[in-house]
Amino acid sequence: MNTNNKMLKSVCEKIYQIVSENDGKVDRNSFLKCLQERGILSDDPRIHEFLKKVKQYQSKNKCQLDKESFIDCISQNISIIEDSFTGNNIIPNFHEFTNDLQTIYEKCKVNKDGKMADYIPQLAKQNPKHFGLSVCTISGQRINIGDTDVQFCVQSCCKPINYCLALEEHDKEYVHKHVGREPSGSEFNALKLNTRGLPHNPLINSGAIMTCSLIQDTKPASDRFDYVTEMWEKMAGNFALGYSNSVYLSERMSADRNFALAYFMNENNAFPENTNLLDVLEFYFQCCSLKINTNALSVVAATLANGGVCPLTGQQVISPETVKHCLSMMYSCGMYDYSGEFAFKIGLPAKSGVAGGIFVVIPNVMGICTYSPRLDEYGNSIRGVQFFTELTKTFNFHNFDNLKNTDHGKKDPRERKDKDDITSEEIIKYSSLGDVSALKRVSITNGDFSHGDYDNRTPLHLACSNGHLNVVKYLIEQGNLKDINPIDRWGGTPYDDAIRENHVEVTKYLTTKNGMSGDDLHK
Repeated sequence: MNTNNKMLKSVCEKIYQIVSENDGKVDRNSFLKCLQERGILSDDPRIHEFLKKVKQYQSKNKCQLDKESFIDCISQNISIIEDSFTGNNIIPNFHEFTNDLQTIYEKCKVNKDGKMADYIPQLAKQNPKHFGLSVCTISGQRINIGDTDVQFCVQSCCKPINYCLALEEHDKEYVHKHVGREPSGSEFNALKLNTRGLPHNPLINSGAIMTCSLIQDTKPASDRFDYVTEMWEKMAGNFALGYSNSVYLSERMSADRNFALAYFMNENNAFPENTNLLDVLEFYFQCCSLKINTNALSVVAATLANGGVCPLTGQQVISPETVKHCLSMMYSCGMYDYSGEFAFKIGLPAKSGVAGGIFVVIPNVMGICTYSPRLDEYGNSIRGVQFFTELTKTFNFHNFDNLKNTDHGKKDPRERKDKDDITSEEIIKYSSLGDVSALKRVSITNGDFSHGDYDNRTPLHLACSNGHLNVVKYLIEQGNLKDINPIDRWGGTPYDDAIRENHVEVTKYLTTKNGMSGDDLHK
């Protein structure tokens, strides 16, 4: 057994010692509960291989795993499991954090103030009792409290996402040639443009209609909507969204003000040339009618918190530059006419919708979503605003809570060391363990995928030595390696390791990429 396999087994054995019962067995459900307490839920794609492997040992709806079987199962996704048990995530004491959030949730739940949105008739039919809270950290730790499975229409929560998609497709100068970036000082649907004849910002109705005109503008309306839905689902960790045709029809029937805004902007030549106003408006109504639950929307928010990388899949969905512009806009304009007060009291980028959803981004930490359909005078969820107010009273999450010489007495649930600074040793570890999902999650950081250890053995060396073809492919195809034939202390290349350990498939793949032995390099 080589050194890396020994390390893997050692980690697995330590976890086994923690979770095994007196009879030496590990109960599958008990283990999943342990993961849940640490924020890793059973629908997390990062433990998919573990769950798949467990099924092979399952019988009569029970699953008692002996030591060997348990190690075999958890080795499939060992990195995320190890991080969860060692407190190596952004919120190390997740159980305590969950209890604090539960307390705040219960305090807000008794609030029966506010009224349902009635200018869109279908929204008035929502259950006013519903209240859901979901959290997703940049480590993929999640909490779901209350009515988190209830789907609701995103409504204005679609506006920052559509703004992101417009920025991803066009440069910011072009986008802001058609839409401003200042708070309007007026209601979200006011018949008002700025001094340039443009909507004030992308997060009011006129600006949202404008950004819709910029998304996939050469394609048919059906393709544009499919594209938006696909991007939402990527940001949500591939959780499926729904769609409410009844809300779409209801919104369309009550859209006189939005039609007026579109024609007002058209009169001022604000739209790109050859824009079909009716198609754009239909597209906008469709985007507002997408349905999501708090669980999925918190992952979307966490993707923004994580610089555009989905914490559950490791996929770079949106560029960091786009995220920066989006969060800036959410901070100043995201809460309708309450935006300034929200920024002052709560100090976080946020966006609300009149269906009752609010999602908040805590950069580099987490995304949070609440859903409760009773609204205040500004069109924001009563309970949602109360929850985020209490949240920043309890935790130092306000944007300026961490100023020097500040003594606010708030809790800090975060890891004290800087987890953004991924070391080369960690990258080497993930490569040796075969955990490509962990490598994807850290790829957005400044980690060096070419840097070797004290023996000059690089991540590619270790992946080849252990036969991890998926990691080898990822490092070569997406890791921006300086050289696929690096030399270790003894003059060997990754190709040499693959041949020595008889990893045939790895060897074949390296051959297609011009992998070479150390001896051949020196000829």
